[in-house]
Amino acid sequence: MKIKNYSILIGIIIVFSSCTTKSETPVMQKQKKEHKKVVYQVFTRLFGNENSTNKPWGTIEENGVGKFNDFTDIALRKIKDLGITHIWYTGVLHHAMVTDYTKYGITNDDPDVVKGRAGSPYAVKDYYSVDPDMAVDPAKRMEEFMALIQRTHKNGLKVIIDIGPNHVARKYEGTNNPEGVNDFGANDNKNVEYDKNNNFYYIVGESFKVPVWKNGYQPLGGEKYDLADGKFEENPAKWTGNGSRLAQPDANDWYETVKINYGIKPDGSKDFEEIPKDFENKDYKEHFAFWEGKDIPDSWKKFKDIALFWISKGVDGFRYDMAEMVPVEFWSYMNSSIKMKNPEAFLLAEVYNPDLYRPYIHLGKMDYLYDKVAFYDSIKHIVKGYGWTDHIPKVQDEMADIEHQMLHFLDNHDEQRLASPDFAGFAENGKPSMVVSATISTSPTMIYFGQEVGEPGAENAGFGSPTRTSIFDYIGVPHHQRWMNHKKFDGGLLSKSEKELRNFYKRLLNFTINSSALMGDYKEIHYYNKEYTENYNHRVFSFVRWLEEEKLIIISNFDTDKTYEFDLKLPDSITKIWNLNNKKYQLTDQLYGELTINLNIENGIGNMKIKLKPLESLILKIIH
Repeated sequence: MKIKNYSILIGIIIVFSSCTTKSETPVMQKQKKEHKKVVYQVFTRLFGNENSTNKPWGTIEENGVGKFNDFTDIALRKIKDLGITHIWYTGVLHHAMVTDYTKYGITNDDPDVVKGRAGSPYAVKDYYSVDPDMAVDPAKRMEEFMALIQRTHKNGLKVIIDIGPNHVARKYEGTNNPEGVNDFGANDNKNVEYDKNNNFYYIVGESFKVPVWKNGYQPLGGEKYDLADGKFEENPAKWTGNGSRLAQPDANDWYETVKINYGIKPDGSKDFEEIPKDFENKDYKEHFAFWEGKDIPDSWKKFKDIALFWISKGVDGFRYDMAEMVPVEFWSYMNSSIKMKNPEAFLLAEVYNPDLYRPYIHLGKMDYLYDKVAFYDSIKHIVKGYGWTDHIPKVQDEMADIEHQMLHFLDNHDEQRLASPDFAGFAENGKPSMVVSATISTSPTMIYFGQEVGEPGAENAGFGSPTRTSIFDYIGVPHHQRWMNHKKFDGGLLSKSEKELRNFYKRLLNFTINSSALMGDYKEIHYYNKEYTENYNHRVFSFVRWLEEEKLIIISNFDTDKTYEFDLKLPDSITKIWNLNNKKYQLTDQLYGELTINLNIENGIGNMKIKLKPLESLILKIIH
């Protein structure tokens, strides 16, 4: 693909380690004892795969697959050393796939209702088991995953896995259910479209039909396969995962899944008690007590039991797929139950509707939501060259009351790779964006495996298209494989620029998890400098962070090839809060240790001579 020139962000972070603050704001008091969390999302079956064949629609034998055992002590230590606190093992649960495991008592899945060959991790086939692909011995797959949880904890990291309560695989078979647990749909009344305690919605009198494929698509790329016959037995047909009520869903629907019924009637009304409005301010214990003895739908109980099962196995938290498609009352019930077992559980939800952010945090008791529609989209527009930095302060102001709950990311399994031609274009162009993303709020930061070495997601794996690393097929991840270096996990095959990129991520992320100021207050100084500083414009952005004796100034340049030189100004409103005297302060770089800058305070206004080079990010600390 043709590589375009995209905007460049340059960040300078200035750290003041002295000068006490007379008073503490509520934010400072709330976050004083905390530190930033950093989540490393890894697509588990791809992590340890050394095979570089990358044949479109390739089989597991042709293209290979990673294993739970590939996360060795060495690998986990290197991940932690990157500045990581939590690992999100994506795609762990047993989902529908085409690979044959019948000799292990697992029925084959139909390619007509499987996306790709390895299958979507969100078409879960058995919530009480894990993907046999990732086990050295599929018969002992649960034991191998339990060992991975133990290794992860031993190396000082927390474990997150997915739960997607909105839908399950079209062919769900819970062959590993604990005693007393019935399968989804096992007790459903299939003669009605809806019943409060049905797990699924039914299209009575109609059988399921495979979608009419578009644009030349064929399951498995057209390969001949016994079950790939354009048919799938399901009578009566069920509603599809994205809510389609057609017996023959569209090819763009989530046809590989069926929607779970949470007691929402087909007309949209609720068949359960709603949470009182004043519960926004009540804690998880009060939410838990509210649901005690209530008549709740069967699906609620099933997913609560699933979550508690994994908590009992040592999982430290969950990432919830498409949480906004499930009623907020369920989340109150689910999350309060989890917190009663593990008050420190990390609960992250995929919610894209800003109108639902606060209800899902306050009423649904979510710890964190994706900051996608606001922050991520704004940064992406700026990096691509058509967004203005003026929009960033507006985003932060709009999220001020919930900024701690809005997790930041620039890369994940759903989005285009940061280094792909359709985003930053070059991995280096994402470095300053990462500085802003990781330092502008008290929220957790997330990176996606391979992001730290510039993985562009260029492979044509089969289902889907490049710019995203495939989550549907067996594939190798080239940049990540070079870092893995035949299971040495030492970056021995990386290029010089890839090594420098990972070193940048390591320095930055470790700074964020150890900085007190990043859990303190935020104030933009962008508009002040835009008004009073020559050569400062909407291609530049600046803000400050502080807590107790540590103070930060972050200045960013989004131009592709322009170096900016100006006297950055620190407003007197900030110098007063920081108790800065009318004198000179010396600032020394903490990210690379190669730069010293003087900050001069005159008449309460701070001035420092700044030269912003392309892609430069500095952390400076005041020296007395």
